[in-house]
Amino acid sequence: MSGLHVGIIMDGNGRWAKTQGKPRWRGHLAGVDSVRDVVEGSPDLGITTLTLYAFSSDNWKRPPAEVRRLMWLLREYCKRERAELLEKGVRVTQIGRRDRLPASALAELETTERVTAGNTRLHLRLAIDYSSRAEITRAAREVARQVAVDTVSPEDITPHMIARHLHGAVPEVDLIVRTAGEQRLSDFLLWEAAYAELYSTRAHWPDFRRGELALAISEFYRRERRFGGLVSVMGRDTEERAAG
Repeated sequence: MSGLHVGIIMDGNGRWAKTQGKPRWRGHLAGVDSVRDVVEGSPDLGITTLTLYAFSSDNWKRPPAEVRRLMWLLREYCKRERAELLEKGVRVTQIGRRDRLPASALAELETTERVTAGNTRLHLRLAIDYSSRAEITRAAREVARQVAVDTVSPEDITPHMIARHLHGAVPEVDLIVRTAGEQRLSDFLLWEAAYAELYSTRAHWPDFRRGELALAISEFYRRERRFGGLVSVMGRDTEERAAG
């Protein structure tokens, strides 16, 4: 059985801090412990690709002091966790824009990517300055440029081609988890999650650990995934039928 690709929308840091009577940045700091525990526990749960929604393109609208703290956390996570990520076989890559990231945070991120590039136990993708709609638009532009110079015919454009221009050979998402009780995608992996199962938990991200993730995976395996077809009771065959 191939490994799972799980995406997590890490929500509720600020609300967690408020319930603790602490400033919002303490919630973000506590959330790093959840990242560490979930990353460490993912391979044992059958996860081979883990995409974490760390900072959306819309998050630049937050107060400058909070944004600076988040960028500091990114830099420190990459710096302090690099050796352990390498030891545990975790490959780190970033998806999203890079040109707006602070130089110090970007340098640590790219060093971590380079150092862990050969790891195969878990592919950890950090969605930073990320917008799914922006990524789909970028991919469409790249394909359009190929059509303009006659290297690709419009008739040759397929979903697989567009997916390749998004993020290469990364498998489609099997499960998207959102914490803090919210039930929306918020511009996260819109293309890749076409047939993903969705799971919402009321736990705020700083309270989310591998045990919570195990519950989500258990629920995932109880669901019947049809991919637009009909699955037999025993789950042996899938018959594709026209919609409607």
